[in-house]
Amino acid sequence: MVRRQKIREVRFPCGNCGALQTYNAGTDSLHCEYCGHDTAIPTDSLGEIREIPFKAALKDLEKTAPVTTRFSVQCENCAARFNFEENIHAGACPFCGTPVVISSADSRPILPRSLVPFRIKAEEAEKRFAEWLAGLWFAPGRLKKAGGDTRRVAGIYIPYWTYDSRTETTYTGERGDAYQVPQQVVVVENGRRVTRTRMVTRVRWTRVSGRVSRFFDDVLVGAGKTLPRIITDQLSPWHLEEQRPFNEAYLSGYRSELYEVRLDEGFDIALNIMDGVIRADIARDIGGDFQRIHHLDTRHHRITYKHILLPVYSSAFTFGGKTYRFVINGQTGKVRGERPYSPWKITFAVLTVAVVAAIVVWLRANLR
Repeated sequence: MVRRQKIREVRFPCGNCGALQTYNAGTDSLHCEYCGHDTAIPTDSLGEIREIPFKAALKDLEKTAPVTTRFSVQCENCAARFNFEENIHAGACPFCGTPVVISSADSRPILPRSLVPFRIKAEEAEKRFAEWLAGLWFAPGRLKKAGGDTRRVAGIYIPYWTYDSRTETTYTGERGDAYQVPQQVVVVENGRRVTRTRMVTRVRWTRVSGRVSRFFDDVLVGAGKTLPRIITDQLSPWHLEEQRPFNEAYLSGYRSELYEVRLDEGFDIALNIMDGVIRADIARDIGGDFQRIHHLDTRHHRITYKHILLPVYSSAFTFGGKTYRFVINGQTGKVRGERPYSPWKITFAVLTVAVVAAIVVWLRANLR
């Protein structure tokens, strides 16, 4: 069901002139754009960032009725009334741009425990995007101009889950050790068929079994659905040591999304990530030159999670009648996104490689 409820807006008025302040990226303070006054965000009295037991949380969620909340907001500055999207609890008034933050306690059963603040400003993010665009291979020549017409980037806090787990895995498989043996082969030399001896590689397979263990710390899983995961997953690495205990002051002036991927759904995604790492551990444990894994059984212990927010700048540009989205890591400035390719440049590159390869073959055949 959809619940429209009385909400608690969180405001951050300037202590000097009374205007609403916004978070100043790269600092731990709020900034007033009218008088220039800064207000420090307290970081030492917000409590510690704790890991939450996963299984206990799932049991608690079973007792919570599923509710979709849509917030109806009245802007304090222009008195306009508007609705936030269902997955948004911080943003700006669409009429006058005044920052609006809804208390996270009115949003979802699980509240954010921490966040990584924006460390680069919007102007720096746009500069990083321009550099990324200029460095793309096989891009159409007119793409740089299209990038110049890009809409201004928007700062968004994206919800994530992090999972910790101690794992023990037993496995069975095979170890492959390479060795070489001589083999007679017939080749053509100067127009004549001759027999030569060459060494060929064979693999000796041996059955193996064993056990590996690993502690996974902060496996990140995106909990939003607005931006495609295939793009946001490429924004790693994140420096999670810069986390701050959750404080809504960091959201002022930015959009902030609510999680749409459930806690248990996120853990299923995390299991796939962990499985890839465990398989690599098993391959190293097996050793040899080649490995085959026939069966593995992983047990997870002491599973914990956190709900955190990570900073992303997002925008899009239009080229050739198609819209391409891109995102920028608001902490490191790393850029990833969709991009067009020039078929002419790709064709030219392929033809160039083919011509060079043909010349090399001709030289080898005629310079013996």
